[in-house]
Amino acid sequence: MSDDEREEKELDLSSPEVVTKYKTAAEIVNKALKLVISECKPKAKIVDLCEKGDSYIREQTGNVYKNVKRKIERGVAFPTCISVNNTVCHFSPLASDETVLEEGDILKIDMACHIDGFIAAVAHTHVLEEGPVTGRAADVITAANTAAEVALRLVRPGKKNKDVTDAIQKVAAAYDCKIVEGVLSHQMKQFVIDGNKVVLSASNPDTRVDEAEFEENEVYAIDIVTSTGEGKPKLLDEKQTTIYKRAVDKSYHLKMKASRFIFSEISQNFPIMPFSARALEEKRARLGLVECVNHELLQPYPVLHEKPGDYVAHIKFTVLLMPNGSDRVTSYPLQELQPTKTIDDPEIKAWLALGTKTKKKGGGKKKKGKKGEDKADESAEAEPMDSTNGATPQD
Repeated sequence: MSDDEREEKELDLSSPEVVTKYKTAAEIVNKALKLVISECKPKAKIVDLCEKGDSYIREQTGNVYKNVKRKIERGVAFPTCISVNNTVCHFSPLASDETVLEEGDILKIDMACHIDGFIAAVAHTHVLEEGPVTGRAADVITAANTAAEVALRLVRPGKKNKDVTDAIQKVAAAYDCKIVEGVLSHQMKQFVIDGNKVVLSASNPDTRVDEAEFEENEVYAIDIVTSTGEGKPKLLDEKQTTIYKRAVDKSYHLKMKASRFIFSEISQNFPIMPFSARALEEKRARLGLVECVNHELLQPYPVLHEKPGDYVAHIKFTVLLMPNGSDRVTSYPLQELQPTKTIDDPEIKAWLALGTKTKKKGGGKKKKGKKGEDKADESAEAEPMDSTNGATPQD
């Protein structure tokens, strides 16, 4: 056991090399997100945009840690997804799909990158229109962003996962929105995108998670999805599912030749991280994946939907719980938002006024932008929350 513990010790944030790998992965995924957003235009094909995101991550990760003694795995940790309007998540279509973006679409862009298994994940919501975002679309995005900012301040050593669940639901309600059920924020470890410690986004009788306390040197992907609808998304069409992850703890002797071929290809190329069926030969994949999923060799990531007309927003960020405080390493600045609601709740205001750093002995509150964040767009996203006491638009 002590060997395992020692191994575990070396692979968390107490190692500067591990911190560097997380931050390198974060820098690449932030730039990949920026690239994809810049290419999101009316009539652009979603599959092309997803491919651009994945290709950029593969190319950039291929340029780092090249000349090291031990071969370092690196690349896409979660395929680029672009889920539009009432589609909640995981839309990353096959090459033959012709779906395009339209003016006014609300896009949720979700992606992740890893260096040596250390994962940086990000999701962002962007509206395909010029000028400020207004009305209920602005409400749902502001709700997700404000909930993310509150979560950033509550995911800290000594706090419990339940504290975060309760807080983000309260924030969503302040904007007359719902936190979407079934979304989990996971602890991440080397080569583990969905660790055992989780934060439930919305508490309900069907979904229970173990109570957990956050600890120093842990890493979390905080995942917030808000909706103007009921927040109870549904699977409409299993054929839309294209993202899978190999279930390493399961085994089964596959009967069909196509299934064996596909599973062998997956085991070789995607042994641990989620992957897109686009990377497999399409006809064969269609046949083979079904048997693999039916026998639980693969975990599917289904495409879920709210009702038509509902607005859905998604913000995800990776946070490193460093000894000197929380370091949010993935983000992208929001468009100008003009929500119809303002935050009056004193408890939410108090959460937003908390600093994210814990460095100095002095009692005074930290201003987020000055200390702490060392990257421009991270501080850009932390700073406006000081003024969100009056819920003014963020940039």
